[in-house]
Amino acid sequence: MTKEKSEKSEGRELYEWAQTLVCSVLVVVLVFTFIIRLIGVDGYSMVPTLQHGDRLMVLNSMLCRDYQPGDIVILRKNSFLPEPIVKRVIAAEGQLVDIDFNTGSVFVDGERLNEGYINEPTYTNDGTAFPLQVPEGSLFVMGDNRNASNDSRDARLGTVDTRYVIGRAVFLLFPGQDVTTGKRDFRRIGGIG
Repeated sequence: MTKEKSEKSEGRELYEWAQTLVCSVLVVVLVFTFIIRLIGVDGYSMVPTLQHGDRLMVLNSMLCRDYQPGDIVILRKNSFLPEPIVKRVIAAEGQLVDIDFNTGSVFVDGERLNEGYINEPTYTNDGTAFPLQVPEGSLFVMGDNRNASNDSRDARLGTVDTRYVIGRAVFLLFPGQDVTTGKRDFRRIGGIG
């Protein structure tokens, strides 16, 4: 009788472990499908804020549809580039964007942006006419490494429909190698703002 109870107890324990494992895997799959994604930065268009090889935690677009200027977003527009790109929101729907390419200054709704995050002023234009009113349901995005970034200044991308946005970068999980030093700076791990 004791041996039979012991076997039932071991079988029940094994069943409970399997059930816990399956539920845990299911929760992880659901979280990484509907809440967050992990995406790597490919390229140098967001230097100095982000480096090539950075690994980002991205909040899914289903949860964050109200993008604000300053947000770093990941988007995919296959007619522009087949892989996702990382850019900063400069202006949202209804806002007026203007760029003075002589001084490198960016203006939104007539006010010059204080862009402490950029690598250098904005001197390159890739075919978009300014001033530009951002259409409803769209964003105007630019890379922080302005003169080495394909972004909304490029007429092929232009303003981006929010339906192309995969999500908003919220956390740097693993740093890529710094362009200037060639080393990883683990102090950069943390929230992205």
